[in-house]
Amino acid sequence: MTNKKESFLINRIKSVGFAFKGAFLLLKTEASIKIQFCIALLVTVAGFYYNISSNEWIVQLLAIGLVMSAEGMNTAIEEIANFIHPERHNKIGLIKDIAAGAVFIASIFASIIGLIIYLPKIF
Repeated sequence: MTNKKESFLINRIKSVGFAFKGAFLLLKTEASIKIQFCIALLVTVAGFYYNISSNEWIVQLLAIGLVMSAEGMNTAIEEIANFIHPERHNKIGLIKDIAAGAVFIASIFASIIGLIIYLPKIF
């Protein structure tokens, strides 16, 4: 019995579906990404209000994408660490702290970008 291999296009469509499912799960279940999503909406509204330039939009969107992607990776790392070792363990704690630190670094730089873009427009 041979299985008919699915086409490249069908596999890509399925992959996009899984990605949407993952993004939806993040937004539905993770408090930190909900906050980041709200901040993203606020700075997007601010971008329209202050009529930021194309380059400022590009940098702002990259910063938003970086922070939210890092948060998604952090969540995935935490989930797999909890699955592998559900009890408290120093090494698992270190791994989780490092992943959270990556999100923190991305958030700090995104905040600096926001200040660079909006402080001159506000004051």
